[in-house]
Amino acid sequence: TLAAAAGCLFAALAVGVLSVGSGEFPIGPAEVLRTIAGSGTPAQDFIVNELRLPRVIAALLAGAALALSGAVFQSVVRNPLGSPDLLGLTQGASTGALVVVITGGSSAALAGGAVAGGLLTGLLIFALAWRQGLHGLRLVLIGIGVMAMLTGVNGYLLTRAKLMEASRAVLWLTGSLDGRGWAEVTPLLIAVTVLLPVTVVGCGRALRMAEMGDDAAHALGIRVERVRLVALGSAVALASFAAACAGPVAFVALTAPQLAKRLTKAPGPNLVPAACMGAALLVCADWAAQNAFGARQLPVGVVTGLLGGGYLVWLLARQRRAGRL
Repeated sequence: TLAAAAGCLFAALAVGVLSVGSGEFPIGPAEVLRTIAGSGTPAQDFIVNELRLPRVIAALLAGAALALSGAVFQSVVRNPLGSPDLLGLTQGASTGALVVVITGGSSAALAGGAVAGGLLTGLLIFALAWRQGLHGLRLVLIGIGVMAMLTGVNGYLLTRAKLMEASRAVLWLTGSLDGRGWAEVTPLLIAVTVLLPVTVVGCGRALRMAEMGDDAAHALGIRVERVRLVALGSAVALASFAAACAGPVAFVALTAPQLAKRLTKAPGPNLVPAACMGAALLVCADWAAQNAFGARQLPVGVVTGLLGGGYLVWLLARQRRAGRL
């Protein structure tokens, strides 16, 4: 498990270095590393540390946060289709961001609106789904219902926005890392630094035990509902902060935990490998969005949507063949 996580992390960092060095003014990997270490020229320092590095750090952190959030949700609902994308959380973050956009708010206010929208949506879903505890199927059904409702709300908000505001909102809703600076990255960095240990160290073992069944977990001394609340609360916060920084990037939270599980072939939620896989997926997708389509750069959400949509179709077909659909 640790070897798989280390491999994914190394791949993510390697692609990140290549991404920092690519662009209109290419810089070699060795020069990129020297510049990050503080030994570059003033021009290289500006290009690397001020223009390109924040975007790569945002991709790494947002990918890890989304994947960790998805791994928690899939573990709790015991379904590979459980993720913030499909349970309404990213739509809630989008609603909060759209309210800020149509009122002419700043980028900082947009990020705050996204976090608030995601957290409030999570609280709403938990409140509606709670019945002597949180249970997987009920949580999924409530989440899908809330997602459908918020999708309609977001469509209405877009129709009320002015043309320039609507264009800004559509770009954000696609999921984009373009123009991200340290001001956008710092809140996500703080959130990941605090919530990743809480989730992995505080809840990882308990989630693994809970996957064996509530009765078995209780027999082992696990307070199942308390663990689920803490883990899901952390997952909601991680998804909200990731959306605030990068927009509602599609399918990373859905695909990364399953790819990590197939790579490790280990039981349990595989939280650390999932986070490393998510970081690798998003930084690779962002590199492809910048370099794989000629002179035209795409929002990273377009690339993850293409890849993740294909994965979702494959996953549904596989579950149907297995008789689970």
